[in-house]
Amino acid sequence: MTSLFPLPTPEPGVALQRTRGGGRLSVKLSAGESRIDRLFQEGSARIRVPRVPRGFPLEAVLINTAGGLTGGDRMDWEFEAGEGAAMLLATQACEKTYKAHGTSEAQVSVRLKLHPSSALAWLPQETILFDRARLLRSIEVDMEAGSRLLMVEPVVFGRLAMKESVTQGLFRDRWRIRLAGHLIHAEETRLGPDMAAVLQRMAVADGGLAMATVVMIAPDAEARLAAVRALIGASGGASHVLQRHPGARHETGKLLARIVAPDSYELRKILVPLIRLLNPSGGVPKVWSI
Repeated sequence: MTSLFPLPTPEPGVALQRTRGGGRLSVKLSAGESRIDRLFQEGSARIRVPRVPRGFPLEAVLINTAGGLTGGDRMDWEFEAGEGAAMLLATQACEKTYKAHGTSEAQVSVRLKLHPSSALAWLPQETILFDRARLLRSIEVDMEAGSRLLMVEPVVFGRLAMKESVTQGLFRDRWRIRLAGHLIHAEETRLGPDMAAVLQRMAVADGGLAMATVVMIAPDAEARLAAVRALIGASGGASHVLQRHPGARHETGKLLARIVAPDSYELRKILVPLIRLLNPSGGVPKVWSI
């Protein structure tokens, strides 16, 4: 079978084994239910679809059988919600990124596509960066008018309960969200190489070791703003802007929230009720331990 994700040729002289994985899932509306249309997986990537009650969004669980990533590893994910379909995406566990060899980086690519009247919730568990980890991640989203998007991306720097500390490392994160071909959200994050010093800065994390970005694009996003701010409290902030692309008959809203917490436990105490608020049709993914 021809791969949907061409694998790069290893650098000369590098003999270390590297993880490669790719998964692709599209969902369609059939007989009033969201069902699998196409499913592809290769390498260390696996996609599992547990049973959900009738009327709920299709729920897919993303698995990296390698157990984590390090420099030179690559994972590619691609998901598509057909017209009128609804899907919820989560990871089986936290994605761990370990110490990299030299300047090599682990790379993760996520591509999401939403057709008219579809809904997609991207709700992975925390990405954990260990000391001297190097991660490059990109997230590309293409939405059509009338679709709904919820994205919650938590990142944790070491595990405080295990007395782990992150002193050096690199985290680069690139997001692009387009509505009907028009760019409505773009951000670039770069943390490192002196990770400990960067996280101490008040404008970054003020000493916190866990953070999350939440984006909701939907017509009723503004109606959730006050409740979101109440849940986040002093741990971050939230804002809302109206979005309208040329030729659109109706406006949609973009709710954006940033959250910082001392550790992953405190962060999850905020994220769980936040997801319940913003994702009433699907709730919190079953694989999340609450």
